[in-house]
Amino acid sequence: MTQTPPPHGTPEHPRVAVRGDARLDIDPETARITITVTARGKDRRHTLDDLTRRNHHVLELARSYGQAVEKLETGAFSLTPELTPSGRSEKIRAHHGRVHITAVLNDFTALGEFTTRIADLEMTRVNGPWWGLRPDSPAHAEARRRAVHAAVQRAREYAAALDAHLVALVELADLGAENTAPPTPAAPRGRAAFGGAPAEPAPALDLEPQRQTVYAQVNARFIMSPPKL
Repeated sequence: MTQTPPPHGTPEHPRVAVRGDARLDIDPETARITITVTARGKDRRHTLDDLTRRNHHVLELARSYGQAVEKLETGAFSLTPELTPSGRSEKIRAHHGRVHITAVLNDFTALGEFTTRIADLEMTRVNGPWWGLRPDSPAHAEARRRAVHAAVQRAREYAAALDAHLVALVELADLGAENTAPPTPAAPRGRAAFGGAPAEPAPALDLEPQRQTVYAQVNARFIMSPPKL
């Protein structure tokens, strides 16, 4: 009957603990831009009408790109009165309306044109793009596989240095595999803000995708055969 090695180290079955690391640099899968539609006027209803019209225009333009825009979400909406400087009589000087929209694109060929066309719209601000990977991207699994292989290889090298070999794996601890690209870069590419409609269509921006870095780390503990010291 074969005796199972204990999970802890002993002179007959020493334990070796290692860490496996992996790093992948790959092309992004998505580009996210944020769009802020604004309106300002003395009359509350007219301001709301202008904001509604501009918001509808942005959404229709985004939907015209079909599958290239894989996610389109409306965030915060606000319509705020601006009081006169004195403020005592509650007299309203103007109304300020704002809608925040997020668009995620997976077609980088269409991205430059889409960003420019949105930025050309009146009272509309564009920020981005922020490049990224999907949560279920195969890159994360590949990084984890490479980290495990690195841990096994390192443990084998330690065992070989003692003229021994690995007997069993007793623990494998995932330290995480995540995209480390900053969610809000200090200087995103393609940032634009325009206050009025242009006389003619602006040329599409040439946006170069920013490669993403994926890390994975694991801790692994093995039982090895008795070393020859």
